[in-house]
Amino acid sequence: MPTRTMLTRTLLGVTATGLAGLAYARWEAQHYTLRRATVPVLPPGQPPLRILHLSDLHLVPGQLSKQAWVRSLRELRPDAVIATGDFMSHQDAVPHVLDTLEPLFDVPGAFVLGSNDYFAPRPINPARYLQGPSQLEPKRPMLPWADLVAGLGDGGWTHLCNARGHMTAAGRSIDLRGVDDPHISRDRYQDVAGEFRSDADLRLGVTHAPYLRVLDGFVGDGADLVLAGHTHGGQLRIPGIGALVTNCDIDRARSRGLSSHRTPEGRSTAALHVSAGLGTSPYAPFRFACPPEATLLTLVAR
Repeated sequence: MPTRTMLTRTLLGVTATGLAGLAYARWEAQHYTLRRATVPVLPPGQPPLRILHLSDLHLVPGQLSKQAWVRSLRELRPDAVIATGDFMSHQDAVPHVLDTLEPLFDVPGAFVLGSNDYFAPRPINPARYLQGPSQLEPKRPMLPWADLVAGLGDGGWTHLCNARGHMTAAGRSIDLRGVDDPHISRDRYQDVAGEFRSDADLRLGVTHAPYLRVLDGFVGDGADLVLAGHTHGGQLRIPGIGALVTNCDIDRARSRGLSSHRTPEGRSTAALHVSAGLGTSPYAPFRFACPPEATLLTLVAR
């Protein structure tokens, strides 16, 4: 029969372990990581093309270390930048986002938005994520997303929310198409559907959330590569198991990093990169076994 002293010690040990884990998760959320991946998607004989994939900054005023780290990525000298949404999480964040990304505006770029660019975050019970993808809560305040789009456009980047585009990077022709955030049902793939250009050096699909319906559309129409964010890589991962949730309908094994996507009928396959992103909700500023990240993708010949 355990004594009261033993029970007290056990309770104190569990509490101390929990607090230590929470402190580590808070620390990890502020320690940014550059990942690198090589993707064989270019036509035979082409030299490498380097794409910087940014996602889920969730920027709020005062995050100076995050801003400085992102600004330093210009030193990588990427050939192009693709940003897959959730730039901000605060009403006053637009000028801070634009200041952060300004060093990269001399690089060809394209972007889509995420739900947190449209609507201000609110506290949510984390257990709800275990029940399936989160739903947009009613009456969340609207953020100044139009100012964000205008600022990124003034920086020379192409807005791809339910739109097609074209980019030339390092002498290569890139056929672009993107959708608005599927997580809040703003995607209209029918507006951009149809075969990618056969004469392009790279056929690139861009979305915030990697929902299967959108991935199927991109890949079925001939994309070489699809870029997405949204999942935060699970945000809290268990070593040896990985992500517990993806907050969308993609499987947990593809919640972050480089993989592939095959259409249901199996006729088409493309490379898929899902970024675990650089931020968190301001109401849950924690990561565990899933540090915040940006990725430098080196595209090489097949």
